[in-house]
Amino acid sequence: MTPITTGNPLIVLAGPTASGKTGLALELAEAHNGEIVCCDSMTVYREMEIGTAKPSPADRIRIPHHLLDVVTPDEGFTAGDFSRQARVALEAITARGKVPIVAGGTGLYLRALIDGLFPAPPQDPALRERLRKRPSGHLHKLLSRLDPAAAVLIHPNDQPKLVRAIEVSLAARKPMTEQWSQGRDRLTGYRILRLGLQPERSALYARIDARAAAMFTRGLVEETRGLLAKYGPQRSLQALGYAEACAVLAGERSEPEAIAQAQQGHRNYAKRQGTWFRREPQFVWLAGFGDDPAVVRSAMERVTNFLNT
Repeated sequence: MTPITTGNPLIVLAGPTASGKTGLALELAEAHNGEIVCCDSMTVYREMEIGTAKPSPADRIRIPHHLLDVVTPDEGFTAGDFSRQARVALEAITARGKVPIVAGGTGLYLRALIDGLFPAPPQDPALRERLRKRPSGHLHKLLSRLDPAAAVLIHPNDQPKLVRAIEVSLAARKPMTEQWSQGRDRLTGYRILRLGLQPERSALYARIDARAAAMFTRGLVEETRGLLAKYGPQRSLQALGYAEACAVLAGERSEPEAIAQAQQGHRNYAKRQGTWFRREPQFVWLAGFGDDPAVVRSAMERVTNFLNT
């Protein structure tokens, strides 16, 4: 893909979970008159605070954040919804004379925002019903055969996305990810600098383990109890951390077992994110965490140079 070299500046900051995107995005926004658009499939949900690692209330006051707390846990939210709402946010930020910084780790949402969506085939209710009766693990294995790239992106427990990806691949008789290049409504009017965080794996996994354990210490089980009481079982509560907290509440696992499973799940997710983003073009990779002084300096220099060209 040819880099976009004209238009309003747009900064993209991506990377695996727990790599320090939130902190670095705040630093960049403060230094360069920016506002942050959160590119995360879970932080869009209101009342889901602990398990989604949202920016703190103080950080949200420090710098305006967009696409946070958009829907309730019992509402659906798709990549298409994100693309449409994020583009509105980009326009508004730019109109205020600010620099938009899209920060997050949901690759599909970022792809939808920048490259647009493809004209997907219509739904097949009969096929959907058959697929919904299959366990998520079986669906993920099936998608791995039909579209390995999509299987890397979609969490093995996310049954709705698995069902849709399989449905789209079967209907068109080609992988869904191959169809993404057909007739998409690409983002225009922006020149984009893509920065990616790439910490050393063992150090990243140590941070992931610590953060997952801290979520339970901070009250993830009680937060989940309240969400279940208010909304009942929802797809949003199948997310990493919440699914394990639900298992604790159901008496299916002890809390130490749930923590260990959540840690493993987040490590697996980080690995899938790394695989996905390495396939994305035009990223400048920064070796380290978002709070590493050398990474902060490098990111600042690159953004400064980008904005001055």
